[in-house]
Amino acid sequence: MLEQIEARFRALNPGVDFCSLRYVEETSESLSVRQGVAEPIHRGLDRGAMITVLHRGGYGYAATSDLSAAGLQLALDRAKQWADTSRGRAVFDFSGYKPPRPEGRYAGPGVDVELDWNRKQLIELLMAEDAASQFDTRIVDRTASLGRLDVSQLYVVHDGGAVEQRFRALIPSLVVTAFADGVTQTRSLGGQYNGYCRQGGMEILAEAGLTGAGRRVAEEALALLVAPNCPSGNMDLLLMPSQMMLQIHESIGHPLELDRILGDERNYAGTSFVTPDMFGTYQYGSALLNVTYDPTRRNEFASYGWDDDGSPAGKVWLIEHGLLKTPLGGAISQARAALPGVANSRACNWNRAPIDRMANLNIEPGDTSLDDMVASVERGVLMDTNVSWSIDDSRNKFQFGCEYGRLIENGELKGVVKNPGYRGVSATFWLSLKAVGNEATMDVMGTPYCGKGEPNQTVRVGHASPACLFSGVDVFGGEA
Repeated sequence: MLEQIEARFRALNPGVDFCSLRYVEETSESLSVRQGVAEPIHRGLDRGAMITVLHRGGYGYAATSDLSAAGLQLALDRAKQWADTSRGRAVFDFSGYKPPRPEGRYAGPGVDVELDWNRKQLIELLMAEDAASQFDTRIVDRTASLGRLDVSQLYVVHDGGAVEQRFRALIPSLVVTAFADGVTQTRSLGGQYNGYCRQGGMEILAEAGLTGAGRRVAEEALALLVAPNCPSGNMDLLLMPSQMMLQIHESIGHPLELDRILGDERNYAGTSFVTPDMFGTYQYGSALLNVTYDPTRRNEFASYGWDDDGSPAGKVWLIEHGLLKTPLGGAISQARAALPGVANSRACNWNRAPIDRMANLNIEPGDTSLDDMVASVERGVLMDTNVSWSIDDSRNKFQFGCEYGRLIENGELKGVVKNPGYRGVSATFWLSLKAVGNEATMDVMGTPYCGKGEPNQTVRVGHASPACLFSGVDVFGGEA
């Protein structure tokens, strides 16, 4: 299939300065059990191609699901028309822009091994975990699910090279809700938004701890029912990786997107408090903060060899010892802003144009154990797993709620607290980082639901992080 599409594309006669084709094929399947009932299996197949044209300073693109020679020719004609129309009217003159012309192949973990996808056995596993969570009448809802995703991509430059990439990912999930005396509490495995999203094979189920999760998650939901509300006040905050994921995502990832900094998102999802002159000079966090953009970390959800505009992926330090160094900008944004960037020009599928997106955005581990972080706290709260979030349109002021909390008093973990939350300002919050967990505290999380762009694009993102300790944070509970 890929060879046929490449041959058809190369047989076209674009007659332009630059022409590329990006083909995407995705197959997906999800298995789900809710309250002891196996739900219908959902399967999907989606494939198509986008042709991009640069000509005499203009830029145009068109997508099609008709992959015949005639269908590709029609898309090429539309892309050329848009390039002609945009010439002299766009915010950026493409006449001096030199797109990459990549060559190579990338195979993600597990794609060359047949997946042991025995639906009967997997549904039995989900049923067992679902049943294990139903041991108390206060458990009122429960869901266990498992999704898989297989992706093939082809990027071809008409007068240049070609890149073929293949990926596989699994997404296990388990959510339990408890209710009593007018109080409802929900606990999940990694998050209610599929936090355990990774590339690879069936080993992901063990890594996520799916087996045995039903009883444990239900017990934690029941403990939350009778727990007191999280106290309010200014105190230390210990965030586990399942919450650090969203903290990184919202208050580092989105603010550093270069197209957002340049104003492209202001109509839809706001701007950023970060400005171009801050790179290389601005202290984003304490000296303990080291943030990398790393699509080469193979087991994360958004790993790849090249981005969707053909730039080769590599590990790049965005923040080093707290100093802001590099924006999340792909090749076009780099040319527009005259700033360095990363290979993060990404589209959610074949029918959307690539824009600056997060992929694997990680905090590098420190050298402090979890026990030592707890021992250093006189008064604080440990929070685990995001449940709600809000952030202003400059990605600065934020408020997050978590599923689960535990008090820390005089260096010891104490009882469970429910409805834990905290608020802060991105521009100062990271300066309060006072300890970064070691490799033993790391976890690899992700989400399929990062939204951006008009029309909207929902992409897959990975976040690896250790546990992190912050001082002097505004913490609150459900009654605050």
